[in-house]
Amino acid sequence: MHALKKNRPLRRIVLASAATVSGMVLLLSLKPHATPVLATADAKSPSVSSSSAPSGSSGPSAGSTPGAKTGTKSGTKTATGDTVQTRWGPVQVRVTVEGGKLTDVTAVQYPQDNPRDQEINSYALPQLRREALAAQSAQIDMVSGATYTSTGYKQSLQSALDAATR
Repeated sequence: MHALKKNRPLRRIVLASAATVSGMVLLLSLKPHATPVLATADAKSPSVSSSSAPSGSSGPSAGSTPGAKTGTKSGTKTATGDTVQTRWGPVQVRVTVEGGKLTDVTAVQYPQDNPRDQEINSYALPQLRREALAAQSAQIDMVSGATYTSTGYKQSLQSALDAATR
């Protein structure tokens, strides 16, 4: 019998298996696309407010009105950074600066539309906050597994710090 005329069931099995595995890898590597979200006009300008009105006065508090400015004695300022649109949703950060030192960082907006977003951000946001307070700047390390949130956090943090130091 000639070599080309032989049945090769093992070769067919290997080729079929390789094609199946290749197809599954390609199928699983596809990423679902998110619907594009347009940035709003109010997301362009960071808001700044200062607190620490003299005791006994009825001045506005730190978080009462975005963009409100009041006189300071102790130099406490609260600023909300730009809303940064990421692939998975908006990220926005609010900072408190006392006497030129970063004392608090709060994530105002972050992706939380589905359980996976909530899981990622439940561990990423505290790490990013610790990094920012330790570094006293926006020059912080990214959190592995939360790249988009980390990038948006850093950008919003920088804009908030810029606004608070004006």
